[in-house]
Amino acid sequence: MSGPKMDRADARRTKRAHEAMSAGEPGDEASRDGRSRRAIPAAVKAAERKTLSPASRPSRADKTAFRREAILAAALEEFAARGFAAARLEDVAARAGVGKGTIYLHFRDKEALFQELVTTMLVPFIANLEAPPPAGAPIRMVIEHLIDLFLREIYGTERRKLIRLVMTEGPRFPQLAEFHYNNVVKRAIAAMRALLEGAHRRGELRNDALVRFPQLVIAPALMAIVWSGLFDRFAALDVAALMRAHLELIFGGSGEVP
Repeated sequence: MSGPKMDRADARRTKRAHEAMSAGEPGDEASRDGRSRRAIPAAVKAAERKTLSPASRPSRADKTAFRREAILAAALEEFAARGFAAARLEDVAARAGVGKGTIYLHFRDKEALFQELVTTMLVPFIANLEAPPPAGAPIRMVIEHLIDLFLREIYGTERRKLIRLVMTEGPRFPQLAEFHYNNVVKRAIAAMRALLEGAHRRGELRNDALVRFPQLVIAPALMAIVWSGLFDRFAALDVAALMRAHLELIFGGSGEVP
C-alpha cells in the first residue's frame, strides 16, 4: 500500500516541478532572466571582438597621443582667452576632458606646456623657410610661395593665436619670449637672410637692404596678426592683398628692388 502511494506522490511532485519550470516561479524566472542578462553582454562583446580587428583598436600609444593633443589644444584656448598668467592648469584639464594629474604626466608645468605649443605648432613651419628652394627659382617666386604657406598654415589656423600670445605676454614673461625667439624668430630671420643673400649674389636685388634687414620682408605678416586681434572686427583686413602689395613695393614689376 505504501509503495504505490509513494510512487503517486513522487509523480505529483515531478509534475508540479515541470509545471513550475514551464510556468515560471518567481525565483526561477529571476534566475533564468539573470542568466540571460549576463549572456547578452558577453555575446555582444564577442561580436565586437570579431568585428574590430587588432589593427583598428587604438593602442595605448595612440590614446596617449590623443590625450596629449587634447591637452595642447585646450592649453592654447585657455592661454588665448585668459592670458598666460591667469590660465590655470585645472581649467586646461577640464577643457581637454582629462584630470589635472594627467597634464603632469606629459608636462612639467605651465611653461613647459607653452614651450611644447611653440615646438609643435610653429617650429615645423620654420623648416619650410630653412629648406633650400628649387634650383633657379627667382627670389620673388620663393617668397610668394612662403607667403602662401603663411596664409594657409599660420594666419588661417589657430597658430596665429599663439604668435599673438607671445606678443602680448612676452614683455611680462621674458622666458617665453626668449624661447620663442631662439626656436622661431632667430631661425626664421637667418633662413630669410640666406635666401636674400643668394638672390643678391645672383643680381636679383639691386642693393643689400633686404639682406641687412630681412625683417622687412616678414613685417606685414606680424602686422596682420596684430590687426586681426585688435581691429579686424571694426575693419577686416585682406591679408593676401596686403602681402601682394608689399611684394610690389619691394620688388616692383621687374622683380628687383626699386
